[in-house]
Amino acid sequence: MKDDLAGLLRKYGVLLEGHFLLASGRHSDRYFEKFRILEHPELCEEFAQRIARDYRDKGVTVVCGPTTGGIIIAYAVARQLGARCVIAEPAEQGRKIGRGFLLSAEDRVLVVDDVMTTGGSVVDTLAALAGFPAEVVGVAVFIDRSGGRHRVGRPVRAVYSQQFETWGPAECPQCRQGVELVTRGRSSRAAGKP
Repeated sequence: MKDDLAGLLRKYGVLLEGHFLLASGRHSDRYFEKFRILEHPELCEEFAQRIARDYRDKGVTVVCGPTTGGIIIAYAVARQLGARCVIAEPAEQGRKIGRGFLLSAEDRVLVVDDVMTTGGSVVDTLAALAGFPAEVVGVAVFIDRSGGRHRVGRPVRAVYSQQFETWGPAECPQCRQGVELVTRGRSSRAAGKP
């Protein structure tokens, strides 16, 4: 894979420009359509390999990702590391490690996710893991759109990182200019769009 990740992300339709409603409710002029990575196994595998290289010497026994995209990423990274894969799924409050997954004090967990904006999914995943005696040895994401301004509270390694500005609806410059707001992913379903 070329080292020009931004060019690669544009080529595959991952990095989009426009006026977007993010899952957080904030607006942005850039959007990462993570499923364009996930629909190309060779591209997903390349991103997973880059994460695995960073954690190969950390003794990772379990890779945990939040639903939905994080599951595919957790599986791909776990496969690279020869580790198990577990899921952090939505709960009434935050996330939970359910479905009979068990983690012991001997387990060393790597938390992974797809695109990080605020870090909310990762924070919820870490909180779900806190109910187990396992040690979390790291956090990694395919794309960090916060440029490191997330609220995870621990270091995060990203395959691709770039800070993009986000705005609340009241201060969004594109809203003031009347640019149509596009909803994608979870935010489009929340808004009742296809």
